[in-house]
Amino acid sequence: MGGGKDDDGVGNNTCNSNSAFFVQEIWRRLRMLRRKKMKTFAIKAQLVVFLSFFAFYLSFIDKDSRFLLALLVAVASTAAIDTAFTLLKQKKFSITSSSLISGLIIGFVLSSDLPLWTIALASLIAIASKHLINFKGRHVYNPAALGIFAVIISLDASTQWRGTYFWQALVPAGLYFSYKIRKLEVIVSYFVAGFALFGAQALMQGVSLSNVFGYFSYFYIFIMVIEPKTTPTNLLGKVIFGVMLAGLIFVLTGAAVRFDVELASLLAMNSATPLLNRLNIAKKGG
Repeated sequence: MGGGKDDDGVGNNTCNSNSAFFVQEIWRRLRMLRRKKMKTFAIKAQLVVFLSFFAFYLSFIDKDSRFLLALLVAVASTAAIDTAFTLLKQKKFSITSSSLISGLIIGFVLSSDLPLWTIALASLIAIASKHLINFKGRHVYNPAALGIFAVIISLDASTQWRGTYFWQALVPAGLYFSYKIRKLEVIVSYFVAGFALFGAQALMQGVSLSNVFGYFSYFYIFIMVIEPKTTPTNLLGKVIFGVMLAGLIFVLTGAAVRFDVELASLLAMNSATPLLNRLNIAKKGG
């Protein structure tokens, strides 16, 4: 009996040791996978979760189920269309976080009262631009911005920018995401330039400087502007991008144009991003 107990003890110890090693090895590999391959995906997934909870909260406090319906149509459309493109190009089935983010943005920005086919069309244009308008393997334009702007121009679609002034949620979350994807320089330069321009205008008009913060669309800044692939990758390019974006918005606002000045300005700066990315190359070459 005593010997049998000792044998069982040795067996249990060996089993426990092997189990512990197995668990540690799995955990080590998962951490390596997350660091090396899942870093970008993890940030995108977090943004999807944040925007989803933010949408449910806004829908709840506004008692607006139509908003959630429009959002669902946008997300389903972008996911389905992106999956179709992936199947055609890579022969594999995949629902990307990027497509979900584009759909969520479209649902937040376009008016929920629009016909659902208009929202689906914006989603189609957004994802098509992502796959068809490329430069050196990167899409040129912010997909959601282009899709939304296209239906505004062609169909006179209206926007709602749901929750864009809810800075209490958007600023801390936006700073976190901007830091994680290394776009804080874009945000800081945009705020500095925007505050300087609109602040000077406010002083000339005898308006309080505190009102300047009311000019900022926080959803636009912290969710749309920082899109990784359509903004510069080098420090100088990021600063120029942010400053020129604020400048364009200021000029177009003053000109009282009839289209959405923020989306138009963002798309214009997206066009300049490949050139701004070359500034770092030129500096190294010099």
